[in-house]
Amino acid sequence: MGTYTIVEAHALSEAVFEMWIHAAQVARHAKAGQFCIIHPDGAGERVPLTISGTDGENIRIAFMAVGTTTKLLATLKAGDELRDVAGPLGVPSDIAQGNETVIIVGGGVGVACTPILARAAKDAGNHVIGIIGARNKDLLIFEDDMREICDELFVTTDDGSYGIKGFASAPLKELCESGRKIDKVWIIGPGMMMKVTSEVTRPYGIKTYVSLNPVMVDGTGMCGSCRVTVGGEMKFACVDGPEFDAHQVDWNDLMTRQRMYIPEEKQSMAYREEHHVCRCRKVE
Repeated sequence: MGTYTIVEAHALSEAVFEMWIHAAQVARHAKAGQFCIIHPDGAGERVPLTISGTDGENIRIAFMAVGTTTKLLATLKAGDELRDVAGPLGVPSDIAQGNETVIIVGGGVGVACTPILARAAKDAGNHVIGIIGARNKDLLIFEDDMREICDELFVTTDDGSYGIKGFASAPLKELCESGRKIDKVWIIGPGMMMKVTSEVTRPYGIKTYVSLNPVMVDGTGMCGSCRVTVGGEMKFACVDGPEFDAHQVDWNDLMTRQRMYIPEEKQSMAYREEHHVCRCRKVE
């Protein structure tokens, strides 16, 4: 088995894929909230992906196939090898040791980040409430994982095809309004979802974290591409984050930066579809 061999790979939905990758050093040190940077074939970009679980010397990732590199990843199978898997990177989640009630909210593919976080919080002795949501039932991922780990779990779908009809913010609002003691909230999902959902906790003064996903290149803070504005100060998501205080994030700045390279991304996709031949090695 190679150093970065894909152990398992399968689709969770039409556009979301899960992989277990043999990456011993990463798995040995990974903690909740951290990520890795994957370079599939040595020719394309390096893509940052949150580590959603570990098992021995293997790490689990889940991703949506939307760009050049993630669409390439989606074509790979068990036995294929990746050029590089760098990590774990970023600052681990701020999890207290026991006697806290924490809520972990995941939306869309952001749900991929919730099991490892929920497990860490649970193992530390905290009461864990999970809220996971998707546009419809077919797009919902990792429900079984979260149901096994969490003390309480709420499931939502935008169209009402499964669970509670509506957005993940609705159960969060009800929990905040109930007067229950809530110590911390994590919200992970698309930028707009995190922005809107984090406003639910602001009036209650609940410490709320979000995991930001700006454009990232080297993962060491040297290139500056992942800079975000938090509390009026410039931060680098790769070394200062990826988790930040949700109520301090400049969301307009973040989402503007996320849209900066859309033309180049489309050009890359068109070129790859016309010319690319996969360079990923395969185990014989």
